[in-house]
Amino acid sequence: MRRVTVLVSGRVQGVGYRYFTRKKALELSLAGYAENLPDGRVEVVAEGEESDLKLFLHHLRQGPREARVEDLEVQWSEATGLRGFQIY
Repeated sequence: MRRVTVLVSGRVQGVGYRYFTRKKALELSLAGYAENLPDGRVEVVAEGEESDLKLFLHHLRQGPREARVEDLEVQWSEATGLRGFQIY
């Protein structure tokens, strides 16, 4: 199991990005969370199989129709045992 921490920048707040993220994470059986940051980015933390996380990153780059993703800062680490997928 792996963990990926992603800082997503662009037009990603107020456009349903966190809900889109949760939907895709649950489809891929990933655990973690998505949270708006004060600087306008969204932080996404997800744990699961590496192949599923790589597909998840592809979805994060696309985002929902209303979003405009400009950049993803991605950091890989070992999973810590998160459960469920929360939105903060």
